[in-house]
Amino acid sequence: MDKGPASRYRGEMLGLRPLPRTLEACLRDIVSPRMEARAEASEELGRHLSGGVDEAVRARGVAALEKALGDTHPAVRSRAATALADAQAVTALPKLLVAVEDDDAFVRQMALSALGELGDRRAAAKLERALSDTRPEVRYQAVIALVRVAPEEAARAITRALGDDDPAVRHIALRLAEDDIERGREPSPEHLRAAERLLTDEHPDVSVAAAILLARARGASLPEKARAVLIAVVRGDLRGKVGTEEEQGAIEACGEAALREAIPALETRAYGLMRLVRQTSEAHAKSALAALGHARATSDLLAELGASSPEARARAIVAVGRARLEAARGRLTALANEPATRDLAEEALARLADRARPEGSSEGKA
Repeated sequence: MDKGPASRYRGEMLGLRPLPRTLEACLRDIVSPRMEARAEASEELGRHLSGGVDEAVRARGVAALEKALGDTHPAVRSRAATALADAQAVTALPKLLVAVEDDDAFVRQMALSALGELGDRRAAAKLERALSDTRPEVRYQAVIALVRVAPEEAARAITRALGDDDPAVRHIALRLAEDDIERGREPSPEHLRAAERLLTDEHPDVSVAAAILLARARGASLPEKARAVLIAVVRGDLRGKVGTEEEQGAIEACGEAALREAIPALETRAYGLMRLVRQTSEAHAKSALAALGHARATSDLLAELGASSPEARARAIVAVGRARLEAARGRLTALANEPATRDLAEEALARLADRARPEGSSEGKA
């Protein structure tokens, strides 16, 4: 989800810079006459409060951020909302619920994001109302937050968002429905029916996300239209029109859906010379090939589980998990006992236990 229509509403994931202010300086500057100082102090105060601080100091900081939610400038109000989420300030819930009604759309968006991070069920009613906001970026954030806060309302919220006028909202709804399946939940029939309709969406990221969702849910029983969308992605027909995550997801989905007609294009991505000059999602292609029983890809991935590079080893763990390679079970079990690879290996083992490799697979080219 790093590109496509949804990217308009997604902030950049940046590393935290060194704190230029002490906690006391933040408490001082959050009431500065300068708007920039108040905004920066709000953001930095949230980071201070996310660490271990004295309860009395924490209470002062949360109170200052709650007051900043009423600042005259939206840049301060939005950062205060985010900071309260960073601080996990559940006591600020009433003030954040008010901020959801802010005149500024970005403040509303950040307040919704904060409520989602806090995960308090009491916010559900406000979040549901925000699904009708006039601004699509607010509706986008509302559906994400509602899924986190009230899982029992998630299916209905996603269904509603799948019919939204804005492509970014439809796109995130498809991704959230896919996440449900990834967590082992039974796919909603309403979501799958909507996904079939969205296979012809005019926005490629939406149609590809719909095909991926259907592949995750139906495997080899994938509708013909969805198969065509996935094949188009693997062949490169939609290059530059879909985001990287959608492209990689579609490549992997070819393995889950047992799309043997994708093998030539997958082999080109995994082993062709073009991979030396541009990104071809080589690891994802190998994973799909291995899921299809491709001998060379299977051998490569098993060998890469022992790579000396931590990054290469991590990619291989994810790839064999996606491919559900039973032959990797022993090595994954060993990697699950190593602190550096425990989480990834356990997730891969869970995938092996969850579902077998697609039927009808056979050896590919060596």
